[in-house]
Amino acid sequence: MTAISRNPPPPSVDPALLAAFDGVPTATISDCLDRMPVLAGLRAFHGRARLAGTAFTVRVRAGDNLAIHQALEEVRRGDVIVVDGGGDTSRALVGDIMKAIAESRGVAGFVVDGAVRDTESFADGAFPCYARAATPRGPFKTGPGALNVPVCVGGWTVNPGDVVIGDADGVVTFPPALAPTLREAVRAQAAREAEVLAQIRAGRYDGRYARVAKD
Repeated sequence: MTAISRNPPPPSVDPALLAAFDGVPTATISDCLDRMPVLAGLRAFHGRARLAGTAFTVRVRAGDNLAIHQALEEVRRGDVIVVDGGGDTSRALVGDIMKAIAESRGVAGFVVDGAVRDTESFADGAFPCYARAATPRGPFKTGPGALNVPVCVGGWTVNPGDVVIGDADGVVTFPPALAPTLREAVRAQAAREAEVLAQIRAGRYDGRYARVAKD
Protein backbone atom coordinates (compact mmCIF):
# COMPACT_ATOMS: atom_id res chain seq x y z
CA MET A 1 0.00 0.00 0.00
CA THR A 2 1.39 3.41 -1.00
CA ALA A 3 1.19 6.40 1.33
CA ILE A 4 -1.30 9.19 0.78
CA SER A 5 0.03 12.74 0.75
CA ARG A 6 -2.10 14.78 3.14
CA ASN A 7 -2.38 18.54 3.43
CA PRO A 8 -4.41 20.66 5.87
CA PRO A 9 -7.97 21.30 4.74
CA PRO A 10 -8.75 24.78 3.40
CA PRO A 11 -11.04 27.20 5.25
CA SER A 12 -14.70 26.32 4.83
CA VAL A 13 -16.70 28.61 2.59
CA ASP A 14 -18.99 30.90 4.58
CA PRO A 15 -22.55 29.46 4.48
CA ALA A 16 -23.85 32.98 3.83
CA LEU A 17 -21.71 33.16 0.71
CA LEU A 18 -23.13 29.85 -0.52
CA ALA A 19 -26.66 31.05 0.25
CA ALA A 20 -26.07 34.08 -1.96
CA PHE A 21 -25.84 31.72 -4.94
CA ASP A 22 -28.84 29.59 -4.01
CA GLY A 23 -30.95 29.10 -7.11
CA VAL A 24 -28.45 30.80 -9.43
CA PRO A 25 -28.02 28.60 -12.54
CA THR A 26 -24.55 27.29 -13.22
CA ALA A 27 -25.03 28.57 -16.77
CA THR A 28 -25.32 32.14 -15.48
CA ILE A 29 -22.30 31.74 -13.19
CA SER A 30 -20.27 30.38 -16.10
CA ASP A 31 -21.35 33.24 -18.37
CA CYS A 32 -20.26 35.79 -15.78
CA LEU A 33 -16.84 34.14 -15.50
CA ASP A 34 -16.09 34.31 -19.25
CA ARG A 35 -17.80 30.91 -19.70
CA MET A 36 -14.67 29.26 -18.36
CA PRO A 37 -15.01 27.44 -14.99
CA VAL A 38 -17.06 24.44 -16.15
CA LEU A 39 -16.06 20.88 -15.23
CA ALA A 40 -16.64 19.49 -18.70
CA GLY A 41 -17.88 15.99 -19.40
CA LEU A 42 -19.43 15.31 -16.00
CA ARG A 43 -23.12 14.57 -15.50
CA ALA A 44 -25.42 14.23 -12.55
CA PHE A 45 -26.20 10.71 -11.32
CA HIS A 46 -28.62 11.94 -8.65
CA GLY A 47 -32.01 13.64 -8.88
CA ARG A 48 -32.62 17.38 -8.99
CA ALA A 49 -30.83 18.38 -5.77
CA ARG A 50 -28.40 21.28 -6.11
CA LEU A 51 -24.81 21.05 -4.95
CA ALA A 52 -23.08 23.81 -3.00
CA GLY A 53 -20.05 23.57 -0.75
CA THR A 54 -16.30 23.81 -0.22
CA ALA A 55 -13.90 21.89 -2.45
CA PHE A 56 -12.02 19.14 -0.60
CA THR A 57 -9.78 17.97 -3.41
CA VAL A 58 -8.44 14.46 -3.94
CA ARG A 59 -5.99 13.18 -6.55
CA VAL A 60 -5.95 9.43 -7.18
CA ARG A 61 -4.23 6.91 -9.38
CA ALA A 62 -6.52 5.80 -12.20
CA GLY A 63 -9.04 3.32 -10.83
CA ASP A 64 -7.80 3.54 -7.23
CA ASN A 65 -9.88 5.03 -4.40
CA LEU A 66 -7.63 4.66 -1.33
CA ALA A 67 -7.19 8.45 -1.12
CA ILE A 68 -10.96 8.97 -1.24
CA HIS A 69 -11.36 6.69 1.77
CA GLN A 70 -8.75 8.80 3.54
CA ALA A 71 -10.63 11.94 2.56
CA LEU A 72 -13.79 10.57 4.16
CA GLU A 73 -11.90 10.41 7.45
CA GLU A 74 -10.96 14.09 7.26
CA VAL A 75 -13.86 15.92 5.61
CA ARG A 76 -16.04 18.44 7.40
CA ARG A 77 -19.74 19.12 7.07
CA GLY A 78 -20.37 21.06 3.88
CA ASP A 79 -17.29 19.85 2.04
CA VAL A 80 -17.57 18.59 -1.54
CA ILE A 81 -15.19 15.74 -2.34
CA VAL A 82 -13.72 16.69 -5.72
CA VAL A 83 -11.77 13.80 -7.24
CA ASP A 84 -9.21 14.01 -10.02
CA GLY A 85 -9.36 10.48 -11.39
CA GLY A 86 -7.68 11.45 -14.64
CA GLY A 87 -10.92 10.87 -16.53
CA ASP A 88 -10.38 7.11 -16.32
CA THR A 89 -13.66 5.18 -16.42
CA SER A 90 -12.37 1.60 -16.25
CA ARG A 91 -13.13 1.26 -12.53
CA ALA A 92 -15.64 2.94 -10.24
CA LEU A 93 -14.16 5.22 -7.60
CA VAL A 94 -17.26 5.59 -5.41
CA GLY A 95 -20.46 3.64 -4.81
CA ASP A 96 -23.30 3.29 -2.32
CA ILE A 97 -21.14 2.43 0.72
CA MET A 98 -18.96 5.49 0.26
CA LYS A 99 -22.10 7.53 -0.38
CA ALA A 100 -23.51 6.35 2.95
CA ILE A 101 -20.29 7.26 4.76
CA ALA A 102 -20.22 10.68 3.13
CA GLU A 103 -23.84 11.40 3.99
CA SER A 104 -23.30 10.37 7.61
CA ARG A 105 -20.47 12.90 7.86
CA GLY A 106 -22.32 15.79 6.30
CA VAL A 107 -20.48 15.83 2.99
CA ALA A 108 -22.28 18.04 0.47
CA GLY A 109 -21.61 15.80 -2.53
CA PHE A 110 -19.19 14.02 -4.86
CA VAL A 111 -17.61 15.41 -8.03
CA VAL A 112 -15.61 12.66 -9.73
CA ASP A 113 -13.57 12.89 -12.91
CA GLY A 114 -13.92 9.16 -13.34
CA ALA A 115 -16.57 6.48 -12.94
CA VAL A 116 -19.06 5.58 -10.20
CA ARG A 117 -21.26 2.55 -9.54
CA ASP A 118 -24.45 1.66 -7.64
CA THR A 119 -26.10 4.36 -9.69
CA GLU A 120 -29.62 3.40 -8.61
CA SER A 121 -28.66 4.36 -5.07
CA PHE A 122 -27.66 7.82 -6.26
CA ALA A 123 -30.65 8.17 -8.56
CA ASP A 124 -33.08 7.31 -5.77
CA GLY A 125 -31.56 9.77 -3.30
CA ALA A 126 -30.83 13.47 -2.90
CA PHE A 127 -27.07 13.19 -2.37
CA PRO A 128 -25.41 15.06 -5.26
CA CYS A 129 -23.00 13.02 -7.36
CA TYR A 130 -21.42 14.15 -10.61
CA ALA A 131 -19.16 11.84 -12.58
CA ARG A 132 -17.99 11.01 -16.08
CA ALA A 133 -19.47 7.50 -16.40
CA ALA A 134 -20.69 4.41 -14.58
CA THR A 135 -19.24 0.91 -14.41
CA PRO A 136 -19.82 -2.08 -12.11
CA ARG A 137 -16.10 -2.82 -11.89
CA GLY A 138 -14.67 -1.96 -8.48
CA PRO A 139 -11.50 0.00 -7.67
CA PHE A 140 -8.01 -0.79 -6.48
CA LYS A 141 -7.19 0.35 -2.94
CA THR A 142 -3.41 0.64 -2.93
CA GLY A 143 -2.72 4.32 -3.69
CA PRO A 144 -0.92 6.56 -4.20
CA GLY A 145 -2.94 9.73 -3.83
CA ALA A 146 -3.02 13.25 -2.43
CA LEU A 147 -5.46 15.34 -0.42
CA ASN A 148 -6.07 19.08 -0.66
CA VAL A 149 -3.89 19.85 -3.66
CA PRO A 150 -4.83 21.62 -6.91
CA VAL A 151 -6.53 19.10 -9.20
CA CYS A 152 -7.68 19.02 -12.81
CA VAL A 153 -11.29 17.95 -13.22
CA GLY A 154 -13.02 18.06 -16.58
CA GLY A 155 -10.27 20.25 -18.00
CA TRP A 156 -10.52 22.87 -15.23
CA THR A 157 -8.25 23.45 -12.25
CA VAL A 158 -10.00 23.19 -8.90
CA ASN A 159 -8.16 24.43 -5.82
CA PRO A 160 -8.80 23.35 -2.23
CA GLY A 161 -11.35 25.70 -0.71
CA ASP A 162 -12.98 26.75 -3.99
CA VAL A 163 -16.72 27.27 -4.08
CA VAL A 164 -18.43 24.34 -5.83
CA ILE A 165 -21.90 24.83 -7.33
CA GLY A 166 -23.80 22.15 -9.25
CA ASP A 167 -27.23 21.85 -10.83
CA ALA A 168 -28.89 19.85 -13.61
CA ASP A 169 -26.55 21.39 -16.20
CA GLY A 170 -23.30 20.50 -14.45
CA VAL A 171 -20.70 21.91 -12.07
CA VAL A 172 -18.80 25.19 -11.85
CA THR A 173 -16.16 26.30 -9.35
CA PHE A 174 -14.58 29.61 -8.38
CA PRO A 175 -12.42 31.08 -5.60
CA PRO A 176 -14.39 32.52 -2.65
CA ALA A 177 -12.64 35.88 -3.15
CA LEU A 178 -14.56 36.32 -6.43
CA ALA A 179 -17.95 35.85 -4.78
CA PRO A 180 -18.88 39.51 -4.04
CA THR A 181 -18.28 40.79 -7.56
CA LEU A 182 -19.63 37.60 -9.11
CA ARG A 183 -22.88 37.87 -7.16
CA GLU A 184 -23.46 41.38 -8.53
CA ALA A 185 -22.64 40.19 -12.04
CA VAL A 186 -25.12 37.30 -11.93
CA ARG A 187 -27.83 39.61 -10.61
CA ALA A 188 -27.27 41.98 -13.52
CA GLN A 189 -27.20 39.08 -15.99
CA ALA A 190 -30.44 37.67 -14.59
CA ALA A 191 -32.11 41.08 -14.98
CA ARG A 192 -30.98 41.36 -18.60
CA GLU A 193 -32.21 37.88 -19.40
CA ALA A 194 -35.56 38.56 -17.74
CA GLU A 195 -35.91 41.60 -19.98
CA VAL A 196 -35.16 39.51 -23.06
CA LEU A 197 -37.80 36.94 -22.09
CA ALA A 198 -40.35 39.68 -21.44
CA GLN A 199 -39.68 41.18 -24.87
CA ILE A 200 -40.07 37.76 -26.51
CA ARG A 201 -43.38 37.07 -24.74
CA ALA A 202 -44.65 40.49 -25.73
CA GLY A 203 -43.71 39.93 -29.37
CA ARG A 204 -41.28 42.86 -29.38
CA TYR A 205 -37.94 41.03 -29.57
CA ASP A 206 -35.79 42.48 -32.34
CA GLY A 207 -32.48 40.72 -31.78
CA ARG A 208 -30.74 43.55 -29.95
CA TYR A 209 -30.39 41.41 -26.84
CA ALA A 210 -28.60 38.50 -28.50
CA ARG A 211 -25.28 39.55 -27.04
CA VAL A 212 -26.52 39.48 -23.43
CA ALA A 213 -28.59 36.30 -23.57
CA LYS A 214 -26.86 33.20 -22.29
CA ASP A 215 -28.02 30.87 -25.09
